[in-house]
Amino acid sequence: MINSKIVKVKGIVQGVGFRPFVYNLCKKLKINGWVNNDDEGVNIALEANEFLIEEFIKQLKTYSPPLAVIDSLKILDKEFENFNDFQIIESKNNSNKTTIISPDISICQDCIDDINDENNFRYNYALTNCTNCGPRYSIIKTVPYDRVNTSMEKFTLCPLCQEEYTDPTNRRYHAQPVCCEKCGPKLELFNKENKKIQKDIEAIKKIAALINNGEIVAIKGLGGFHLVCDATNDKVVEELRLRKNRPTKPYAVMFKNIEQVYDYALFNEFEKDIITSKEKPITLVKKKQNTNLSSLIAPNISKIGVFLPYTPLHIILFKFLNNPIIATSANLKDEPIIRHKDELLSKLGHVVDFVLDFNREIINAVDDSVVQVIKDDVAKLRNARGYTPTTIKLETKQNKKIMALGANQKSTISFCFEDNIIVSPHIGDLNSIESLEYFTRTVETFKRFYDFEPDVIVCDKHPNYESTKWASKLNIKVVKIQHHYAHILSTMAEYKLKDKLLGFSFDGTGYGDDGNIWGGEVMLASKENYKRLFHFKYFKLLGGEKAVKEPKRVALSLLFDNYTLNELKQMNIALLNEFTNMELNNFYMMWQKEINAPLTSSLGRVFDAIASLSNIAHTQSYEGETGLLIEEYYDKNILDSYKYKIENEEIDISDMIKMIITESNKKIICSKFINTIVKIVVDISNNYNDLDIVLTGGVFQNKTLLEKCIDELKKVNKKVFFNKKVSLNDGGISIGQLYFLV
Repeated sequence: MINSKIVKVKGIVQGVGFRPFVYNLCKKLKINGWVNNDDEGVNIALEANEFLIEEFIKQLKTYSPPLAVIDSLKILDKEFENFNDFQIIESKNNSNKTTIISPDISICQDCIDDINDENNFRYNYALTNCTNCGPRYSIIKTVPYDRVNTSMEKFTLCPLCQEEYTDPTNRRYHAQPVCCEKCGPKLELFNKENKKIQKDIEAIKKIAALINNGEIVAIKGLGGFHLVCDATNDKVVEELRLRKNRPTKPYAVMFKNIEQVYDYALFNEFEKDIITSKEKPITLVKKKQNTNLSSLIAPNISKIGVFLPYTPLHIILFKFLNNPIIATSANLKDEPIIRHKDELLSKLGHVVDFVLDFNREIINAVDDSVVQVIKDDVAKLRNARGYTPTTIKLETKQNKKIMALGANQKSTISFCFEDNIIVSPHIGDLNSIESLEYFTRTVETFKRFYDFEPDVIVCDKHPNYESTKWASKLNIKVVKIQHHYAHILSTMAEYKLKDKLLGFSFDGTGYGDDGNIWGGEVMLASKENYKRLFHFKYFKLLGGEKAVKEPKRVALSLLFDNYTLNELKQMNIALLNEFTNMELNNFYMMWQKEINAPLTSSLGRVFDAIASLSNIAHTQSYEGETGLLIEEYYDKNILDSYKYKIENEEIDISDMIKMIITESNKKIICSKFINTIVKIVVDISNNYNDLDIVLTGGVFQNKTLLEKCIDELKKVNKKVFFNKKVSLNDGGISIGQLYFLV
C-alpha cells in the first residue's frame, strides 16, 4: 500500500546540501515526490510504502549532510498525487520566516583537493566553495538562502559552474556562492595609495613575497580583513605593535597545517580536534619554548592562540609563505572588524602597506572565534565565525517576539521567536560611533532575516550602557535585568535549567541593584528571580575607570582599607615605589573623602590588585592581562591558601591582603590567591548541599581557576555548569537576559 506523507524539517537545513541529499536518497530508495525550501526550512513530499518511508526517515536522521542540524522533524499525512519520479522544486516564500541561518564554515578537504589539482578548472582559485563549506552568514541578505538573496547575486554562472549548480548529484548543487575564475569574484592587490598592482594568483604570490620580506599587509577573509605579517620576524611584529598601538595584547598565529602547529605548540588530542574542526577557531594552547616564533607575539605568557587556514585564499597563500603569520582583526580600538578596502585604507593606511581584496561583498561582518579547552569541553572567549549565529531550542513555543541587547562590552544580541533563541556573532565593545553603527546594523540584519519586530526588549540595568540608552528611545516595552543575574541565566539557558541553584558570577564590572559596581557575586537564582547571598566586600576604585588600566590604584585602595597612610609609609612594600609621596597623599585623600572613588565588589579588580601587590604588573594594556599573568605564576604543587572570612554577607579578604604583603615569592602569592578563590567557592557551596552550581562571568575565563573549581566541587559531589555554547564573558549576557522572559 502506497503512503503519502509530507515531512517538514527545521534547523540548519538550507545552504548545506540538504535538498540534494534528500533527492539522491529518494532516488536510491525509489521513492517518488519532491523536496523544496521555504522560509521555515525544508519540505519533503513522499509517496512510497510504509517500510521505505521509515527507512528514508532513519537515513535522513543518521546520514544528513555534515553541516546540517535537524532541530525538528514532523511527518504529516498528505493527499495522494501519484508522482512518477522525485524532483527538487522551486523554493517558496511564506510570510513566517523561521529557517535557521548556517554559520560560515572553513574550506572542506574536497575543495582543497580541487584548488591543488592542476587539471581542475578551479586550480588556485581563491574563492572556491561547495555545499559543505564556505561563506553563509557573511554573504546573506535574507532568507531563504538562495543566490539572489546573497552578495553573489551579481555574478552570473559560467556553463561549467551552472552545470554543477543544477546537478543534484554534484556537491555544488545550489551552493549559492559557487563560482570559478571565469565567472566569480576577482582578487586584486592594492598599495596604500589605493593603486592596483596585481590580480588573481599573481596578487597572492606578490603579497606572500611582501610578507616574507617583512611588510605588514591586510588580507580580506570571510567576515572581514586581517592584518598580516611574518610571525617569526621580531622587527615586523614590533612595528605592528607600534603602528597598531597595541603594546602587549597577544596576537593569534595562523599556521600552514596541523603539522606546523606541532612545531610551535603543545596540545592534546581533544585540542587538536578543535583546531582542525570545520569551525577552525583560534584555540588557546601552550607555547613550545625555543622556537623561531617572535617572543613579541604573546609577551610574558606561555599560551598562544593558534588557528589553521580556513579559506581557499589562505590555503593558496601558504604555498608561497616561508613562515607562520600573525592574522589579527583589522580594526581600530573599540571599533568592529573592517569589511571594505576603502575604509581599511582610510582608517589603517598608517598600519598596512598593501591590501589584498576581492569583490565579493561581506554583507555581515564576523570576527574569528576564540576558544579554549576546559576539561575536554570547549569554552568560548569570543563566539563568532564558525559557531554563530548560535541557536538554542526552547521546549515550548513563545507567543511573543523578544530581543535582548546584551551588555556594553563584548556585545551580542539575542532574538526569540516561536521555539528558537538565536544569538548573534560577537559585536564588540560599544565604545565608539562605529561600534554602535555595527550594533544597529546587526539588529537590522536579524530583523530582516526573520521579518522580526520585537514585542519586548530586554537590556541591562546600567543607565549609561549604550544598548540601554538605545532601548529607551524605542516605543516598545523594555525589561531590565541585573548584569550578574543575566550571567547566571545565560548558563541556565544553555542547559534549560529552571529551578533554584547557586550561581557564582565573577567578572570585572556590572551595575548593581544598589548603584555600586558589582563583580564578585554569589546568588541564589532560579529562572524567576534571584537573591544576592554574598559578595566580595566593597572597596574603592581610586579614579574610577582609570583604576581598570592601573592595577596599582586598586592595590593601594585595598592597602588603605587595612592600614593608615603613616603605617604604610613605614612599610617596605614594592607597590609603594610606584607612587611619589604627593601621589600617595592625594590618593589617600581621594580614598578618605570618596572623591571619584566608586565602590566595587569586583573580583576582576581583585585580580588586578594581586598582580600589583605581587609586583607582576602595576598597569595593564588590555582587559584580563593581570589574570593571564597571575595564571603564569600558578604552581599546582602549592596547595596552601590565604585566610578569609564571611561576615554580614560580605566575603572579607583583608587577612589575605595582610599576608600577601609579607611574602615576596610571586609563585607563592599567585598560587595561594587562586587557591583561596577556589576555597571560597567550595566552602560556600558546601553550605548549600542540595543545590547545583553555576560558574559564570569573565573571571572564569581563567582556565586554572575554572578547572580547579570544577575539580574541587566534583570532589564534594557537586554538579557544575558553565557556559560552552556562548561565552562565559559578557558575550553571553544577551541570551541570559532573554531567557528570563521565555
